[in-house]
Amino acid sequence: MVKIGIIGGSGLDNPNIIEDARDVLVETPYGKPTSPLKIGKIKGVEVVLIARHGREHTIPPTQVNFRANMYALKQQGCTHIIATTAVGSLREEIDRGQLVILDQFIDFTRHRPITYHDSFEPHAPIHSPMADPFSKELRNFLIDSCREIRVPFHEKGTVITIEGPRFSTKAESHMFRAWGADVINMSIAPEAILANELKIPYAAVAMSTDYDCWKDGEEAVTWESVLQIFKENVQKVTDLLITTIPRIGNPHLIRSSIRTVPHWPKQGVMFRDITTLLKDKNAFNQTMELLVQRYDKMDIDFIVGIESRGFIFGAALADRLNLGFVPIRKKGKLPADTVSQEYQLEYGTDIMEIHTDAIHQGSNVLIVDDLIATGGTALAAGNLVRKLGGEIVEFSFIVDLPDLGGKRKLEMAGYKTFVLVDFEGE
Repeated sequence: MVKIGIIGGSGLDNPNIIEDARDVLVETPYGKPTSPLKIGKIKGVEVVLIARHGREHTIPPTQVNFRANMYALKQQGCTHIIATTAVGSLREEIDRGQLVILDQFIDFTRHRPITYHDSFEPHAPIHSPMADPFSKELRNFLIDSCREIRVPFHEKGTVITIEGPRFSTKAESHMFRAWGADVINMSIAPEAILANELKIPYAAVAMSTDYDCWKDGEEAVTWESVLQIFKENVQKVTDLLITTIPRIGNPHLIRSSIRTVPHWPKQGVMFRDITTLLKDKNAFNQTMELLVQRYDKMDIDFIVGIESRGFIFGAALADRLNLGFVPIRKKGKLPADTVSQEYQLEYGTDIMEIHTDAIHQGSNVLIVDDLIATGGTALAAGNLVRKLGGEIVEFSFIVDLPDLGGKRKLEMAGYKTFVLVDFEGE
């Protein structure tokens, strides 16, 4: 069961976005967390919200009990954690109100407990790897959601966490820029470190509220200016959470319902079998609901399904969206006039076809298949649709095998793609 911990930063300490919310007071071996835990659901996914600085922002950064906060989320069974935070921009291109999906940190704190390991067992030291401190999976969910809701954002950024509560001097600000930091705040590094020790995937979305004090011609940062910009833009963060959390929670049901068959159809291949997903009515319904949520407001005229499993998902989605369905089939299987496209297989080539009257000039088309691997079949399908004058809105897949590079090929060819789950390895 997926349960997502949310750490609310400045301006997002107590959002009214949680269904069936209730407050719970807890204790941990490291003391009390900084606020009661607000427990409920967002779009059907269980969440636990904690206010980093207390609900009335009474706790300075250095005094935040980070160990208790993170441990309390673990006690509640949180499987993932998303943090929100206000940051100062150290880069010209990161403007006020823009979001940054952090991928690295520099820890410049000096007075905080940042480990659960106050001692080691004899001859058993524990040193946590920290090369990539933020969850790649969670970051990808956040990035996809930013694109969907069309907010200005940066796909990556290095945050330097300072002690606080004071802001930087100009000399420090210029030094942090020289070190390679992109944004600055007072909270993220300890959380990321502790989350990694607890082995809970953690990601943070940062909102730029100021330019710290390095930029000539800009007023130096003040708390009042930080809060004003955050309040003006907090809806972006709220919308991002509402969009991202179902993406985290629901695909895990889908992923767990897909069976992996080792060494089929040949030695070394890990085959992702969707027949078990189709058999599971809850997983299949969730799959279709996620696709409907994505596409019911898009301007789409036809859904094109690629033989053969693309017929299953494409036809079901077309029915739910009240759209027409068009099949693309292997050569010789369509009875009327067709156009064809040859494409490369691992050994040799094949040909797929579409009826010449299937799509009209200028029609908006969504192409659906169950899985994207090397991308050859999908690219051929795209060429067929374009031959008939169709405009491809997006390619939509249930499963991506990222190691094989098919999704990347489609995007390099200029196509938009959407994937529900991915499986590393073939």
